[in-house]
Amino acid sequence: QTTEYTTVVSRPKRKETSMNTSAKSEHTGNSGFKKEVLEWVKILLAAAAIAFVLNTFVIANSYIPSGSMENTIMTGDRIIGSRLSYAFGAQPQRGDIVLFDHKAEPGKDKTRLVKRIIGLPGETVDIRDNQIYINQSDTPLDEPYLPEPMDSENYHFQVPEGCYLMLGDNRNHSRDARDWSDPFVPEEAITAKALFRYFPGIHWIS
Repeated sequence: QTTEYTTVVSRPKRKETSMNTSAKSEHTGNSGFKKEVLEWVKILLAAAAIAFVLNTFVIANSYIPSGSMENTIMTGDRIIGSRLSYAFGAQPQRGDIVLFDHKAEPGKDKTRLVKRIIGLPGETVDIRDNQIYINQSDTPLDEPYLPEPMDSENYHFQVPEGCYLMLGDNRNHSRDARDWSDPFVPEEAITAKALFRYFPGIHWIS
């Protein structure tokens, strides 16, 4: 009698569990990466929005290309001004250094300028014998910020209401109200009061 034997060959089971775990891990990794990218996008958008609000409503950033305000502000300085200084009823005062938009030369667009307020609305300003006199005063304006004695022609200005007269501190090397076709700056053209220099180094402006 012959006995037959049947050989059963068992095949290894596919490692479905391992493959499923790997797929899940890859999916989780992709999801985490996308979430991180999204968070960075949110941060960048928020930073851009904050910068826009600050530059539009709070501060004004300006580069000084010339020496008209030396030695108070030097050529190449970068300064910050406050847009809020005159936002709540406060008025610009004589001696304030301000940022404003004005047409410095005929036929050219308005440009951002930085000068010191000398004449207030309704005042008369006379430059006589290299001194400044306000409202026909017998006493000249004290200007300790000038780097050297002023050497200027004589001028008479009647500042209109709602406007200001601006001059540079470096009076002998400044193009200002004495040279502009329209010497008077409307109040609404003043964008900010200069606060401090932030480059090179930090220095308060006065």
